[in-house]
Amino acid sequence: MPVTTVDCIEALLPQTQCTRCGYDGCRPYAQALVDDARVPINRCPPGGAATIGALAGLLGREVLPLDPACGSDADAGVAWIDEAACIGCARCLPACPVDAIIGARRYLHTVFERACTGCELCIVSCPVDCIVMQPRAAGDPAPAPAENRSRYEAHRARVQRGALERSVLLAERKRFASTPDVARSR
Repeated sequence: MPVTTVDCIEALLPQTQCTRCGYDGCRPYAQALVDDARVPINRCPPGGAATIGALAGLLGREVLPLDPACGSDADAGVAWIDEAACIGCARCLPACPVDAIIGARRYLHTVFERACTGCELCIVSCPVDCIVMQPRAAGDPAPAPAENRSRYEAHRARVQRGALERSVLLAERKRFASTPDVARSR
């Protein structure tokens, strides 16, 4: 498969999938940069100045400072869940774009820190505010973009499978509900 400009741009992005740029993930932002020259190259806080410089070089645009409306380029750290406050609602699980939160409904959740990209998307999903960002442990680097992308793609595939399974089940239930009672009683 030939490498496209979108692929090259996406490879420069840190793959945190944080949506701070205003797009649903790194790939949609890369696509927008290719589709519309008016889309600013300075909207990726996790990538910071290095990513902005690389995007400017690739796209032949002027280097700009990071757009402060998108956030800071300081490392957000990792999510941490207060065990005493967690109610097991599981709202944080689908919010995490890389499945770094481990748990199930009605059970305590925890964060797999080595996979956490620091996107902060889990924070707003928590109804009891038990998730906060903490600095990464010394010597524990942020996950590599390739690892982030792989985990994100696995998350998206799992969500898509679940949606397909739900739609098949719903169609089957509708079909069953529309059949006459006589046919069902046989």
